[in-house]
Amino acid sequence: MNSSGTDHRLNDIAVRDTRVSDAIDEPMRAMILDILADEALTATEVHDRLADRGVDRTENTVRHHINELRDANLVDVVRFEEGRGGTTKYYHANTIVLSYSLPDSAAPTVEEMIDAVQPQITDALATLTDEYDDAIDEIVTDMQPCEHCRTQKYETYILLTVLRRAFVRAHRNS
Repeated sequence: MNSSGTDHRLNDIAVRDTRVSDAIDEPMRAMILDILADEALTATEVHDRLADRGVDRTENTVRHHINELRDANLVDVVRFEEGRGGTTKYYHANTIVLSYSLPDSAAPTVEEMIDAVQPQITDALATLTDEYDDAIDEIVTDMQPCEHCRTQKYETYILLTVLRRAFVRAHRNS
């Protein structure tokens, strides 16, 4: 029971990875991630796709934003091509940013889906905590929480990261 004395249940977890948040603080970067999610493109091709969406920026500005995303490990250089006295880099997003809200009308169906998969998620969490408890503790220690921060939900963040990345891998392979 929480300190307010009311019965209130936790419904969701919002993840704010500061590395991601800082990198996509500029709205155009989220658009670039969206463009690079489906295929590897050059900075020039990304510039052209942005122009198709009505975004008028110089190619150098687009390159700067791609480099910021690359520095935040959200975009990879996946191919180099030599030609015309230079090297052309091809970029591909390794992260998809979803920024949506479910309509209220979806609540009953979403609850039904949650009920359908919750037993498997409970089993997965038990497997992770039973078999990887020491590894989770090591990761928490590496995150270097201070005395106060030890009360934060580092273990929850680690488990959610594992489940989220496993979901992405399973979704990509389906």
